[in-house]
Amino acid sequence: MRKVLASLEAAVAEIEDGAVIAIGGFFAAGVPRLLLRALIDKGVRNLTLACGSGPLLGAREELDRLVEGGRIAKVIDSYALFRSATKGLRHPFEQQVRAGVIELEIHPMGTLAEKYRAAGAGIPAFFVPTGAGSMVEDSTLTNVAANRNGKELRNIGGQTCMLEYALKPDFALIHAHTADAEGNLRYRKTARNFNHVMAMAARTTIAEVENLVEPGELEPDSVHTPGIYVRHVVVVPRLDFDITNL
Repeated sequence: MRKVLASLEAAVAEIEDGAVIAIGGFFAAGVPRLLLRALIDKGVRNLTLACGSGPLLGAREELDRLVEGGRIAKVIDSYALFRSATKGLRHPFEQQVRAGVIELEIHPMGTLAEKYRAAGAGIPAFFVPTGAGSMVEDSTLTNVAANRNGKELRNIGGQTCMLEYALKPDFALIHAHTADAEGNLRYRKTARNFNHVMAMAARTTIAEVENLVEPGELEPDSVHTPGIYVRHVVVVPRLDFDITNL
């Protein structure tokens, strides 16, 4: 089935207010910048953005527009704030997090990746030792006190493990280097990062791609995300951007 759409606007047309959206990327690598811009232009609000490791920091212009427009209700990430405390304190995103306007929920990077992978595999919850014996055991790391829930613990093989739940977003916006018209995707180098597990996890996956080929032109062993996980594909130009301001 051909999954290629003619425009970014068509690609995000189904996304409505209140959606939970996975945003692929590791800082500046593999971030779906043009889908983010289309989402901003659409005007949707009250969004929960489920990330992996700082894609919003790597897409500074898009983050600024989302925050200034009051679009974000919550961010889930493993590394969501600027490395410079001074820069962070000056930035509207961190200011709104500190004020409680935007909820920020933090998970260890590996745990967060597994939450997506589990959702894609149909596993509703799993036990993990990461964070056991620390404050993570007693409370979800969030700036909203009402959501600081403790974790269920279990001794497995002599090791204390915590119960974590799969994370299944409504949509995933991801970036791939190459796709065929049936939605099979290939990422380039480190741009794979969280994109492939988010594509598996989401109910609807939308991929922006730099190159489009016909079915059969991608070697089967080079496909990183099978087309069964992808609803829409849209072709975008490769962007140049400044990474010195992270």
